[in-house]
Amino acid sequence: MVKNKLALIVSGIILVICMFLYFPYPNNVMIDSRSSFMSFPIKDVDGYNPLAIIGSILFIIAMVLLVKGLEKYHFRAVILTAFAYAVLPLVLIPLYQETFARGIAAVSYDDEGTCDFESVSEGLLKGECNLNLQNRSNKPVTFEVVFMESPYLKEDIRIESIMNESGPNLVTLAPNSKESVQIEKLLDLSEISTHIDGGSTSNVHIKITDGESQRVL
Repeated sequence: MVKNKLALIVSGIILVICMFLYFPYPNNVMIDSRSSFMSFPIKDVDGYNPLAIIGSILFIIAMVLLVKGLEKYHFRAVILTAFAYAVLPLVLIPLYQETFARGIAAVSYDDEGTCDFESVSEGLLKGECNLNLQNRSNKPVTFEVVFMESPYLKEDIRIESIMNESGPNLVTLAPNSKESVQIEKLLDLSEISTHIDGGSTSNVHIKITDGESQRVL
């Protein structure tokens, strides 16, 4: 079945390099992506990403070497390898968080957070955000949630980030817990000219920080 052992070894090495180029931990590397290939954000809000393009080329080279290294079952090998490449981070990250990670390194987020805004009066807005967060460690963790604007927003108007006004958003998660965290605020936006007047947003992006380190989720 093995036709060229060296080609298989080189293919494996290149795949490992590709994975570490844009491994989705500790930060969400796809947060600004407009177009992607496998785990590579080919294009983001700033344009084309040279490193991601190089990574994509390396991935294709690895697949070619994989095919050259095998006598048969080429199609199956490529499909299974691509599937394993995509799934492996989903297995490794929780495994690391449950065994070695501490503090905010053990926190995960499902990227499905929502925010609702309701106008109370002129310059006064009620904001409510719901985030599904999980602490995979066996110790409680406290951190600040910083709301980030969507990278796809064309107009210069603040939406989610107004939740950072009126003090920090502190959250404490119990050990080995998965919680739906609700953050409510009455926001005085009289000094902010460009902000949302009401409505809802989904797939909210956040940054968490404990004062010493931070992660973009």
